[in-house]
Amino acid sequence: MSKLIPQTMLEAIPNLYDTENVKDPICHIKLFTPDSNWTWHIIEMSKDDKDTCFGYVIGHESELGYFNLSEIEKVRGGLGLAVELDTNFKATHLSEVKRGAK
Repeated sequence: MSKLIPQTMLEAIPNLYDTENVKDPICHIKLFTPDSNWTWHIIEMSKDDKDTCFGYVIGHESELGYFNLSEIEKVRGGLGLAVELDTNFKATHLSEVKRGAK
């Protein structure tokens, strides 16, 4: 169970590999460090372990990849602040997220 994301939001995220053939998938959730430049946009999440996610990560590099919510919950930025859920983020196509990240 994630401390960062409400259960109702988690249920709306597609299972891992459900969007692998979608050309421009939806980023459903944005997590960010308020005191650094890291963000995680969740596209899919494992319905089995409710921890493994696939999405677009912006940090030292920007890339698609897998990450675990349990590890993100332990991350702290430069001032020691924890990762937060962007409650203003609306589900957005990956292409738009990439365009905004430049």
